[in-house]
Order: sequence, then C-alpha cells, then structure tokens
Amino acid sequence: MAKVVVQAHERVLVYRDGVFETMLEPGRHSLRKVWRVRRESVDVRVRQLAVSGQEIFTADGVTVRVTAVVRWQVSDPRAFVEYAEQPLELLHVALQLAVREAVGRRELEELLRPEIRSAISAELPEPVRAEIAGLGITVEDASIRDLALIGELRAALAETALERQRGRAALERARGEAAALRSLANSAKLLDEHPALAALRMIQAAGDAGATVVLTPEGFTPPRSR
Repeated sequence: MAKVVVQAHERVLVYRDGVFETMLEPGRHSLRKVWRVRRESVDVRVRQLAVSGQEIFTADGVTVRVTAVVRWQVSDPRAFVEYAEQPLELLHVALQLAVREAVGRRELEELLRPEIRSAISAELPEPVRAEIAGLGITVEDASIRDLALIGELRAALAETALERQRGRAALERARGEAAALRSLANSAKLLDEHPALAALRMIQAAGDAGATVVLTPEGFTPPRSR
C-alpha cells in the first residue's frame, strides 16, 4: 500500500498493468500493489505557448516576421496523456498554421493597422481548436504579439515614416508663415485706409521704453529701438 498526495493544480492518472484504472483528484490517496501501477501526473493550470519569429508572405508578397501566443489548459487529462505522444507539438503546429493562413491572406498595409491585428487575434482560436480536437486541451485565447518587417523593407518603411513627419512639420511651418503674412497684409491695408491709426500707433510706440520717434516736415518717422 502506498500513499499518494495530489496537489490542487494537478490530476494523477493511475494505470494498472498498462490499463487505465482511475484518475486521482487533489487530496491524499492510497494505492495497493504499487509495483503493478504506473502514475501519470498532469498539470491542469493555464499555460502559454509561443510561436516566435515565424516568417510569412503577405498577400502582396512582402515577408513579415510574426510572433503569436496561445493560452491553453488541459481539460481532459486522460485524452492529453493517451491521444498523442507530443500534444504540445501538435498545439504548436496548429497555431503556426492558423497564423500563417490569417496573415497570408492580407496585404502589408492592412497588417500595419492595429485594428486588423486585433481582428486576426480574435479569429485565431477557432482554427486552433479545430486542429487539436481530441487532445484534451482547451484553448483560452490566441493573439498576435508582435509583427515586424525584415531587412531593407524595415529600413525603407522607417525612412518613409520619417519623411512623412518632416513633411508634416514643413506644412505646419508654411501654414504659420502664411498666417503671419496675411496678418501683416491686413494690418497694412487697415493703416492705408485709416491714416489716423498710423499716427496713433506712432504715439503708442513713443511711449515704449527704449523707442525713439523723430519728427520731420513730412510727419512721423517709424520708431526705432536704441
């Protein structure tokens, strides 16, 4: 007789003479004739599996490097142990295929948009679940964690983004200069139409510290700073 303690995060499958006998739940158990018994401990906590750096051709022929993750949990310990020799390898391949199919039917411009990547993440779990049916695994969710361009294309895209920012800055400067010129033109027109305003402006300038106003036979001259 042997005592077996099963932790809260695991289940223990008991095989006697190669035949499944029972599954032990968390707690303390007694096993008889242990020399004929084989035990398989299965962790039933939620775990994560990643597919890193998978290079995929987009619909427009551009190569991108994609990293995806899937959160999964053993829901049927016996199926998980008995159905496949390497169940995690099958899960890994299922995620690879789902990501390749979802990314491959979209163009690069689409994939660079966050909402499209979110849409891909939302559609990934279903094909993964279909591929691993019978493995005793429940797929909680799957998502695209990272999408990157490779080689010269990445440098070209970065340069394009930089040029776009430079263009926006130049446009803002041009708009500011145009607004200043319009303001000067409006002021000049106003002074031409109302000469008294020019005289009043001269008087105001004369009151400023450091300003000099010179009177001539033709009238006021513009103030100048010392």
